[in-house]
Amino acid sequence: MSDRPSFGARLMKLFGFAVLASAILAMAFRAPDRSLESLVARWGPPPSDFIELKLPDGRLQLVHLRDEGPKTDTVPLVLLHGTAASLHTWEGWVKTLGASRRVITLDLPGFGLTGPAVTGDYSDDRYLEFLHTLLAHLGLRQVVLGGNSMGGSFAWQYAARYPDQVRALILVDADGLDLPHPAVPAGVRFPGWRLVQSLAGVFLPRPLVDRGVRAVYGDPSKVSAALVDRYFELTLREGNREALAQRLSQRVPGLHVDQLPGIQAPTLILWGGQDRLIPPAAADTFHQALPHSRVQLFPALGHVPQEEDPVSTAAAVQAFLHSL
Repeated sequence: MSDRPSFGARLMKLFGFAVLASAILAMAFRAPDRSLESLVARWGPPPSDFIELKLPDGRLQLVHLRDEGPKTDTVPLVLLHGTAASLHTWEGWVKTLGASRRVITLDLPGFGLTGPAVTGDYSDDRYLEFLHTLLAHLGLRQVVLGGNSMGGSFAWQYAARYPDQVRALILVDADGLDLPHPAVPAGVRFPGWRLVQSLAGVFLPRPLVDRGVRAVYGDPSKVSAALVDRYFELTLREGNREALAQRLSQRVPGLHVDQLPGIQAPTLILWGGQDRLIPPAAADTFHQALPHSRVQLFPALGHVPQEEDPVSTAAAVQAFLHSL
């Protein structure tokens, strides 16, 4: 009689190891939601402000924003962050530009300390409606509107929809074109899988966030532990992970791209030459479509050049604003 364990016994042993490994991973990467109150001290100290914005349907949306620089500036710079980011991505620009310009930054619904949208709608059109309501609430008739990635997409779409309100436009590695993603096969879209959403609401490996942040920098060695902390902790803000999944499932690339040629606002297009998410060729596409645009490429920078090298990129913005 053979002393070797039966196939069934070996299978049960293997299953036992799998369960044990899963339990260890679950303990290691379990990341429960964090309340707004627990995050404010580190990520929302002054000059941060929190307002309750009344939406067109009467509901109130909490908004985390910062309004810095001279309030006498009647045409402020309003900056919109990208997916999974927050207003903190513009801190370097605010430090430079805020000495002479009024600069307003905010966490868009679904991100940062603003948290999930009360409407549950993360379509481009709903974001444009939100922005229009916010600018009216702040009493701003005209602005210089800028945005990075997703925020850049909202910025140019807003300029197309409300041309009289946008004095000038700044696009930083902007999204919104229907271009193939280098890491995603053609035709594939981000689905709203319930299983993925439920798992994302419980687990968030910090090493995965670390890798994601490094991927958007041209020089990953510039990514500090504190920077990863910011992205990681703000993603854990209650409701943000589900909101991110919903935003990705509702995203429709190229939805309003036919409106680009009609944008008359002077436009500065900034792009990182090492952008691995939206290729630098997209800058030329925007430049060809926008009649009053100029392009400045930063060969060594990645997808978030305003964050990776705020000094050089802010200098380009200053020169652009002085030319208006």
